[in-house]
Amino acid sequence: MSKIKPGFDKERFFRHVRRRRPLRSITLLPSMVTLVNGMCGFAAMVFISQSQSEQMTFLRLPVVPLACYLIFVGMVADMMDGHLARISQSTSSFGGQLDSLCDAISFGAAPAFLMITMVQRQLADAGFAHDHQIQRFVWITALAYICCAIIRLARFNVENEDSGTKHHSFVGLPSPAAAGVVVSLLLLQQTKVPSWTWILYLLPFVTLSVGLLMVSRIRYAHVLNAYLRGRKPFYYLLTGLAILLAIVLFLQESLAICFCFFAFSNVIRAAVRKIWPHPAVVKQDEAVDSSEPVSLTH
Repeated sequence: MSKIKPGFDKERFFRHVRRRRPLRSITLLPSMVTLVNGMCGFAAMVFISQSQSEQMTFLRLPVVPLACYLIFVGMVADMMDGHLARISQSTSSFGGQLDSLCDAISFGAAPAFLMITMVQRQLADAGFAHDHQIQRFVWITALAYICCAIIRLARFNVENEDSGTKHHSFVGLPSPAAAGVVVSLLLLQQTKVPSWTWILYLLPFVTLSVGLLMVSRIRYAHVLNAYLRGRKPFYYLLTGLAILLAIVLFLQESLAICFCFFAFSNVIRAAVRKIWPHPAVVKQDEAVDSSEPVSLTH
């Protein structure tokens, strides 16, 4: 019987062997819901590419609003797949990687494609079709957004750990929220106020901004876990009912306001804290930076 060499890490070896084994089984229902997310993003791009030539309608909706709503359907599927996996106790690395790939389609490529398609059509109608500098800028913003979304998803996969803190906040704007800002503004312009063409001119700047927020280090709350789970004050219920009523009565306006508020309010809050830091935060930072160890127990 051969002896084990000195310095041989048995646990690391078998962990490496387990990681390299072929994938033989998956959890069907969460994976199917995740794929619905990716299919919604692809369908949105197909519809938006056909809207100008065929002027088709589907489910009694114009094609451009339908493409926007498909992105929101993908967001619902993105929220459901993780919960289904946790309920069935079937979370896996495969599910996480599949979720990120579908997110890259629905919340990375699809919003950028919707933005660049509609902005270019508006520029052509306004007589700027041959202005290469404007066209180049629109392309750069779309490419920057896609790159930031992919980097955001890859960084999350690398930095994500099995700890409780990840379930209450995110580092950087989540990709569904960034896509929601772009798509909700486009939906508002297409359905409620078509005369507001200035939204289309503003959209490349907004797309670039939310793209940079995705790769920033600004912390964003996990809305479901931070505000809806567990015991909360009574006014949380009243606030939630008011938001739900506003969404039912003024769907497009409420979506645009909610997504924009979520994306940019934390930027303002972080800037205010940087300029006027809270005394408690300053004392905590000084304690952490001191050479003496800080006790976390009482």
